[in-house]
Parts: sequence; structure tokens; C-alpha cells
Amino acid sequence: MNPEVTEHIENIQPWQAEICNAIRERIHQSVPEVQERLQYKKPHFLKDGKYLAVISPAKAQVTLTVFNATDLDAPDGLFEPDGPPERKTVKIKDGQEVDYDLLAQLVAQAASTL
Repeated sequence: MNPEVTEHIENIQPWQAEICNAIRERIHQSVPEVQERLQYKKPHFLKDGKYLAVISPAKAQVTLTVFNATDLDAPDGLFEPDGPPERKTVKIKDGQEVDYDLLAQLVAQAASTL
């Protein structure tokens, strides 16, 4: 794990850090070869040099964007309806229940074709 990403996550709101760490851990578990870096003040995850996912903490939410997502088999309503088909976004608010294992499965599915 990249120390810059760790430091960045340590310096955001505690509830955001909890969400970011949970997502980060599951991405590393489901895609062991993933690389991470801090870019534009956001944790980015790459596989073979190609973008796989990005976590974006904001004031009222944490956003996970999954790239290479055109063919993801996700439950209806999980991802935001707007945006290009190759990028899927889920917004997580403080106190919201999150199926981190499902998110990790979807990231692994996206990674499988990179």
C-alpha cells in the first residue's frame, strides 16, 4: 500500500477514512496485483498501468468510481444513473450501510478484463 495514500486517508474526516479504508482493503484483497497512487488528492487504483478505480472523499460523501465498467453485473440502483458507461459511480454517505464485498467483487470483475 502506498504511504501517500495512507497519509491522505488519515487526514480526512473519521467517517470518510473508515469508508475509504474498507474499500481500499477490499480492493487489495480482490485484486492483489493492484497498484495505488495519490493523484489529484484522491486515491487511484491501477492494474497494469490502467485506471481501475478512484475514491473521492467530499464534504457529504465518499464516491467510488469504477473504470472499465461497461459490462459490470451490478444490482439496479447501486450506481449513479449519469455518466459514461465505462465509468460507474457509487456515492456513500455517513452512516449508510455498505456492501463492501459486493463493491470488491465489482472492482475485481472490472479488473478481470484489463
